Parts: sequence; C-alpha cells; structure tokens
Amino acid sequence: MPDIAFVNGRFLPWNEATVSIDDRGFQFGDGVYEVIRTYRGTPFELDAHLGRLDRSAKELSLSQPYSRSQWAQWIRQGLGQAGYQEAKVYIQITRGVAPRDHAFPSNTAPTVVMTIRELHPLALQIRQDGVTARTCEDFRWGRCDIKSVNLLANVLAREEAKKAAVFEAILVKDGLVTEGSLSNVMAVQAGAIVTAPEGPRILSGVTRTVVLGLAKKEGIPVQERFMSVDSLYTAEEVFLTGTTLEVLGVVQVDGKIIGSGRPGLITKTLAARWALLTG
Repeated sequence: MPDIAFVNGRFLPWNEATVSIDDRGFQFGDGVYEVIRTYRGTPFELDAHLGRLDRSAKELSLSQPYSRSQWAQWIRQGLGQAGYQEAKVYIQITRGVAPRDHAFPSNTAPTVVMTIRELHPLALQIRQDGVTARTCEDFRWGRCDIKSVNLLANVLAREEAKKAAVFEAILVKDGLVTEGSLSNVMAVQAGAIVTAPEGPRILSGVTRTVVLGLAKKEGIPVQERFMSVDSLYTAEEVFLTGTTLEVLGVVQVDGKIIGSGRPGLITKTLAARWALLTG
C-alpha cells in the first residue's frame, strides 16, 4: 500500500510532490495545517478538524481553496488510493508562491499539500505503563490557538524531551501549565479533571473536546483553568490527549512520581470510553 501525496488538486507520485522554494510556507512559515487520523479507514471527527482548519486560515486572512465537502472528497479519495485502515492525514495550506517580502502578496493562489501515511499506534504496553514527561519553558508566540506551521518552539521542546529520555515536554508559562509540545495536558485533582482553558495560550485539540465530553457523560467534574507546576506534581493523575495519542497516562513529571506511579482510574476509564467510541 502506498503513501499518498496531493499538491494543488492533483494526486502525484511521492517523489514528484514538490513546491516552490519561493513558497511563503517555506520562507516565512506563513501557513496552517491539520492532522486527521482514521479508524478502520474512516476519518475521525472530520468535520471538527476541517472546522479548525477553516478557523486557522481565517485568523491569518488566508484563502481556503476548498469547501469542507470538497476537502472530505479529496481525503476519502486519497484514503481509497492508500488503502490503509489506520492512517494519518496531514493537510497544509500556505499563502502561496511570491517574491520574498514580509507583506501579503496580491493575487497569489494558496499552496495546498496533503499527505496520507500509515499510522502506527502506540504499543499497548506503553498505554498500560504510562509515560514520563518533563517541563519546559513555553516561549511560543501569542496565538497558540492558530494551528500554524510555525512549530520551532515545539521542535525545541521535543528535543529537550528526547535529551531527557522522556516521552513528552509539558510547557509552562509564568509558572502555569499550558499544554504539551504535541498534546493537551490534563490532571486529576480532588476527583476533578483540570486542564488549561481554551484561548490564545493553547491549541484546543479535537481529542481534548471529545475527551472532556466523555468525562462529563461519566459524571467526572471538569475545571477549565490553569494549574501551577507544583499542583501538577501533586495531582492524583496526569494524562495527555491528542490525535495520535488518544488518552495517555503520565506517571512521572520532572522525576516526580504522579499518584501511584501507574495510570489512574479516571485515565483508564476515559481511555476505555475512547476505545469504545472508536472501536
């Protein structure tokens, strides 16, 4: 089964899928992106992902080349060609090709790229054991709610996590936990889930929204507020949510054991509900 490439309305062989060096995505990071996963060949929460793509593009005054129904058609066509049951769909829209100048160019068509690759889910043992994390300073730009291709701060945080031999970097700004370098972060305190509120300081994940909805259905209280690093260390449970992570327990942060040192009851309950939803 092949990985699939799509550029500006055409499916192409992978080695022919190229864009110009004058593309503003390459020159300035002037673009947005979205990542969608499939379960048994079907895109999960497709409309929510495409809605966030629309919002990100609108916030950057970036022309959306396709309607949601057209995007859905392209995605399903690509998935049909790839044939993967578990796939990761990556979409990127940039402002397009223009001579290098910071100001927006006039009459420039956006550049659209989509790739479809096979997704290899996390091993069951990792989910059962939980993962470790470390905190890092959050020095990203002030509009983290836009899913921009400007990811250098996330890349540097991921590198710090790699050097520390931990799974994730948890970002902290002014002493408060914002999110992970590739995830949203949730903690359980006094039986309630606490997570950073929506707004410019976090990218509100599609998985985050679904998981909080599952929690409310289970009667688990949810508090959308910022928490301190110290309160993270002393939480009963900590877990991550994300498109490819789903619900993933964190058992150690900065060398400090979280709870019992194993994924907790609420984490396991939500992971089980997620499995039922997507299974």
